[in-house]
Amino acid sequence: MTFGYVATLFCIAFVGSFLSGLLGIGGAIINYPLLLYVPVMMGFLGFTPHQVSGVVAVQVFFATMAGVVAIRKQKLINFRLVAYMGIPIVIGSFVGAFGGKLLSGNAVNMVYGILAVIAVIMMLIPRKGIDDILLDELNFNRPIAVVSSLVVGIASGIVGAGGAFMLVPIMLTVLKIPTRITIATSLAITFISSIGATAGKVMAGHIPLWPSVIVVIGSLLAAPLGTTVSKRINTKVLRIILLVMIVGTTIKIWSSIL
Repeated sequence: MTFGYVATLFCIAFVGSFLSGLLGIGGAIINYPLLLYVPVMMGFLGFTPHQVSGVVAVQVFFATMAGVVAIRKQKLINFRLVAYMGIPIVIGSFVGAFGGKLLSGNAVNMVYGILAVIAVIMMLIPRKGIDDILLDELNFNRPIAVVSSLVVGIASGIVGAGGAFMLVPIMLTVLKIPTRITIATSLAITFISSIGATAGKVMAGHIPLWPSVIVVIGSLLAAPLGTTVSKRINTKVLRIILLVMIVGTTIKIWSSIL
C-alpha cells in the first residue's frame, strides 16, 4: 500500500469516527459511501460493496467502543434501553452480516439506500418537549424497542453497520428519547450490534486485513474527540448535522444505483 492510499483510508476513518462520537452513530452512514467511492476517485484500487461492509463493521466496533469509554462518566446511558435493544440487535446483526454474502453487491448498496431514506423521513418528523425529560424519568414502549432493534440489526448487518443511523431516528421519533440520552445510549447499543456484525463478516470472509487496521487506528483516535465536542453543541444543531449527513449520502448512493 502506498502512503497516499494509507493516508486516504486514515482520513476517511477519522472523519467518520469523529462524527460517530459526535452524533452517537457508528460512523457507517458516512464511512460506507466514503470507502466505496473516495479511493476510486483518488485513483486507488477500490473495494467491492462486500469488502466495504466488512471494513465498516470493524470500524464501527472500535469507534463505538472508544465512544462508550469516553462518554461513560457523563451518566447519560439508559441501561434498561440498552438491555431491551442490545440483545435483539446483536442477533439480527449477525444474521444480516453472515447472510449478506448471499446478496449481490448492488443489492447490498440498495439495502443501504433504503435504510438511509427511512432514516431521513424519520428525522424530518417534528418532536417537541422530549429533551426536557430526565434520565430517571424515562419510559419507553418495550415491544417496539425489541422488534425495531431486531429489524434494524438484520438490515444494518448486511451493510456492516451497527445500525445507529437507524436507531437514532427510531429512539428520537418513535420511543421519544431525549437527544443527549439517545446519543449516549445508541453508542452502547451500536457497540453491542457491531459485535454480531463483525463476527458475521469475519465468517463470511469479507474483511480485508490491512485496510481494516488503518481504519481502526483512525477510529480510536477520532471517536473520543467527537464525544467530547458533542456535549458542547446544542442538541438541535446535532440533529441538523445528522440529517444533512443522511440526506447527502442517500442522494449519492441512489444516484449510483439508478
